[in-house]
Amino acid sequence: MSNHDQKSGLVLNLRKPIGWTSNDVVQFVKRRAAVKVGHAGTLDPFADGVLLVCLGAATKRAAHLMGLVKEYDATIELGIETDTLDISGRITKRMNASAIRKKNVEQIIPMFIGDIEQTPPQYSALWMNGQRAYWLAREGREVALARRRVKIHVINLMAVEECRIRLQIVCSKGTYIRSLARDMALALGSVGFLRSLTRTRVGDYTLATANSLTRLTELETLKT
Repeated sequence: MSNHDQKSGLVLNLRKPIGWTSNDVVQFVKRRAAVKVGHAGTLDPFADGVLLVCLGAATKRAAHLMGLVKEYDATIELGIETDTLDISGRITKRMNASAIRKKNVEQIIPMFIGDIEQTPPQYSALWMNGQRAYWLAREGREVALARRRVKIHVINLMAVEECRIRLQIVCSKGTYIRSLARDMALALGSVGFLRSLTRTRVGDYTLATANSLTRLTELETLKT
């Protein structure tokens, strides 16, 4: 990195691939940059999209970056519930959701806009009694996480077809889209899980300008 970069650090806007953990991406970058590396906001392995990776002095900005507004493209599948509330989990319940129409979804969306409370998924990285919640859940132990207040700025209904709802969501930090999927399905009298999730924006960092991991070795900024 240049002298200027060494002083101010660097924030990389990367597109996390499906199947990678956020830490996988950090380790990938670490092997290519001889500086301290961290990320600003976890994305679940099943999700893809914008992941901000901080290098050098920019790691001190991670807390600020995590506080920026997030935007997601999410698809909820109705009629099926999984233990993780996403596509990677084990099916725990089925219900017939074939009668749910676009008008039904439009009616419940206002319930989830603004300051709301939600219960995080039991399979989450939150700490509970000194252990990660997902560790306890995997052991079959009871996980009772406290409800938390988050803010949903926008929910745009993009499509409803074959028991799947596609949404554009703009929200605050700390919002669990998996919990939102569960709660919206319950409001519709059904169950549901998050089938797919793409983070399309963090503050002014957008998916359109995100770098793929295959480009990292070409970036001059990663050279020491």
